[in-house]
Amino acid sequence: MSDPDWKPTWRKPVGVLALLFGMLIYSGIVVTLVEPISRWPVLAQVPVYLVLGIVWLLPLRRFLIWMETGRWG
Repeated sequence: MSDPDWKPTWRKPVGVLALLFGMLIYSGIVVTLVEPISRWPVLAQVPVYLVLGIVWLLPLRRFLIWMETGRWG
C-alpha cells in the first residue's frame, strides 16, 4: 500500500509549526479584543465571535494544499 518512491518532505513539520505559531498569534489578537467586546450586549457579541471563529479558516485551505503538494493553489 505504500509508495516505494515516497520521500518525506520538510513541508509537513514546518507547516504544522507555522500553523501552531499562526494560531498563537491569532489567539493573542483575539484575546486583546475580548475585553472591549465583552462590554457589548450579547446579541452584538455573537456575530463578532462567529466572524473571529471563521476568519482563521480562510487561509487554511491553501496552506494545507501547500503542505501536501508544495504548490499554493
